[in-house]
Amino acid sequence: MNNRKKLIVSYAPFWHNGSSITERSYHIMLAALVALLPGIFQYGIPALGVVSLSVSSAIFWELLINRVRKLPPTIGDGNAALIGMILAMLLPATTPWWAVIIGTFLAIVIGKEIFGGIGGSAFNPVAVSMAMLLVSWKSILNFDQALLNYDFVFKTIYPLGALKAFGVSAVKDISLIDLLIGNQIGGIGATFGVGIIIGGMYLIIRGFIRWEICLSFLTGIFITALLFNLADPIRFAGPGFHLLTGYTLIGAFFLAPEDSSSPVNFIPMLLYGVGGGIMTVLIRNIGAYIDGTILAILVMNLVSPVLDKIRPKAIGKVV
Repeated sequence: MNNRKKLIVSYAPFWHNGSSITERSYHIMLAALVALLPGIFQYGIPALGVVSLSVSSAIFWELLINRVRKLPPTIGDGNAALIGMILAMLLPATTPWWAVIIGTFLAIVIGKEIFGGIGGSAFNPVAVSMAMLLVSWKSILNFDQALLNYDFVFKTIYPLGALKAFGVSAVKDISLIDLLIGNQIGGIGATFGVGIIIGGMYLIIRGFIRWEICLSFLTGIFITALLFNLADPIRFAGPGFHLLTGYTLIGAFFLAPEDSSSPVNFIPMLLYGVGGGIMTVLIRNIGAYIDGTILAILVMNLVSPVLDKIRPKAIGKVV
């Protein structure tokens, strides 16, 4: 009699290195806190309220979707809380409560769960939410208007807004050091450049994000901004200004490298990052929107599957 063995075939991955979604989520939140806490300290109670509401409502929407779909609760993996935190970092401290709730609904339900949950979204959920808020209620993300009556102790203008409206002359007195240490208005957790860079480097060293995407994104912004500045230094700001204003740094370290919406192969990651950086500066300099980071990342999310088809040829030959 033949010895028969029962073979069990399962889906990938076949080898587990011990990491988990929960570990990844909480490490990214830890890295984000380095930039978020100075923002909360800077803007005070209103900022803390936005962050708290964003995180809690994101968890609520995911729990509700789990109940509707009759699935086990997944809020324990920390991904919903992470999405809520990153979204809050991009919002002004004076964002209305209803806009925060709508924003987390768009991120969790439209940006994530409608694609099947974590790992299945074709677009970065936070970028989806921010783009919809920008198109629907543009005034909410107009930082000069949103923070007009706020007792702000540093710069009283949004640097990218001033550049768009009045040219380089309006921002020539803003030093790169001021931008790096957060002496500018903007999103709650998007202005303290030092903190974002420290958090991003931590995630790269720990292997939670890919350095190829981060570096190529910043390189694309640097080169494109430099070319514009050399062509017309009166109208277009230099690369240092573009690297340290708006959502550039948080886009490079916390939005663009999101796993499910970015490539996994080396060359595609470089093209993805450079393309996002180039498009960001193009939108800022000749587009209709003040900051093109969010829209640029969404466009690159769209072409990510196509870029990932670029692979090295297999070794060997057809017999």
